[in-house]
Amino acid sequence: MNENPVNTHALPMMAMKEIPQPAAGAAHITALVKEEGRVSGYQLSDGRLLSKEEGLQLAKAGGIAGVGISENRGGEYLKSIPDGTESNNLGNLPSLSIT
Repeated sequence: MNENPVNTHALPMMAMKEIPQPAAGAAHITALVKEEGRVSGYQLSDGRLLSKEEGLQLAKAGGIAGVGISENRGGEYLKSIPDGTESNNLGNLPSLSIT
């Protein structure tokens, strides 16, 4: 038995407002869609392109794995759940630019 279990509640997830439970087969975000340098949406592992709002709603419904919901200045946004892997953090994903 592990005497020192990881307390996931003590990780930097404290800034997250909500961490939805992903459904079986939930998609992952594979790229950020950017418009004029700002995130405007997400590309999912199943090829779908979603707006930020669609991404938030799908994540809340359990359709996107590996993300939580954070809030800043009254607006919600998706944030990677810390898992010790830098390469899957949203800020490290490739970007698709829309001008």
